[in-house]
Amino acid sequence: MWTDILAKTKSLNIFKKKSKSFLGIDIGGSAIKIVQLKKDKGVAVLETYGEMSLGPVGGTEVGRSTNLNDKQISSSILDLIKESRVSVFNCGISIPIRSSLVFEIEVPEMPEKQLQKIVPIEARRYIPVPIAEVILDWRIIPEDPLLEDDGTEDNRPAVNKFKDEDKIKEGANTGKKLKIFVVAIHKNAIEKYRSIAKQSQLALNFLEIEIFSTIRSVVDHNISTVAILDVGSSVSKLYIVEYGVVKDSHIINKGSQDITLAISRTLGISIKEAEEKKREIDLANTNSENKEINEVIETNLKYILMEVNKVLKQYQTKNSKNIKELIFTGGGTVVKGLEVFTSNNLEINARIADPFSKVKTPAFLDDVLGEIGPEFAVAVGLALRGLEG
Repeated sequence: MWTDILAKTKSLNIFKKKSKSFLGIDIGGSAIKIVQLKKDKGVAVLETYGEMSLGPVGGTEVGRSTNLNDKQISSSILDLIKESRVSVFNCGISIPIRSSLVFEIEVPEMPEKQLQKIVPIEARRYIPVPIAEVILDWRIIPEDPLLEDDGTEDNRPAVNKFKDEDKIKEGANTGKKLKIFVVAIHKNAIEKYRSIAKQSQLALNFLEIEIFSTIRSVVDHNISTVAILDVGSSVSKLYIVEYGVVKDSHIINKGSQDITLAISRTLGISIKEAEEKKREIDLANTNSENKEINEVIETNLKYILMEVNKVLKQYQTKNSKNIKELIFTGGGTVVKGLEVFTSNNLEINARIADPFSKVKTPAFLDDVLGEIGPEFAVAVGLALRGLEG
């Protein structure tokens, strides 16, 4: 049975009294994003949000990827909390996918008690460090997630039910195979984020791998197979998701800062100016004045999309399944005309994520939140989970 991967570490579930508000904190390589939501009559309502670029903290430009220590990160969180007027300290924090390992294994169908012994043994083959150094969690992937769904937290599919109770009691093998979704996080990563939370004077309720937060905020539960492309600062992360389950993931070593740096080199302008031009240019506008910048942006995007196309085709061929759409998240979505450009190059429906659509927000913020929403997908997803209790 699926459990919170951090329930196995002591003192993380430290709240006995429920709060009507919750704070989601996404610690990225180039920025920290926070979203505070409250529950009002069963509806998630936006209370505040904020973002802080980490480039200047690390002595570099806004938008650049950084490698800050825990103290610098916690100090930045405290500044952002103050600036955003956060009023609660119960929080969930994201763990980057690079700090975790997600994979599937297949084992014979058997009772859960036996699975608890078998899964760690089978998982060892996929984990490059001693099993004692990781927190391991898993769940069974139902054959038909929509039929098996029991409405549990995060809309996670329920575990497979054995129909033959006698065979369960006897521990007999039914001859069928179970697909098991496994998550492994190194204990050092968990301790790192616990330390950051403590230094930031936050009450940490849970840690969650970033893609699971993103799925909660941008993917509808009844959609079968979609791809999510998170265009970050230094890398882009591609995920293929079926009914809320991560079926495949890939890292593409090019991100939004590569586009900015290329513009800077081509035009001989500062990083700051290049970032501003990247946000101003519309790929649909092909006038001669913007031709040079358009070509730079398109060349970098085509590289990312070419890698995406390889993965999508391989997955569709191997699994005989069509991927319905490509959903963009992350800071790289600031490029105007990205959806049309992608659809033309990949022949797939592309859309920009709108995580705030799952939250009640003031009408006067619609345009702003629509523009910055993709960057806040993880933070919104964390806050939504926190409201679920």
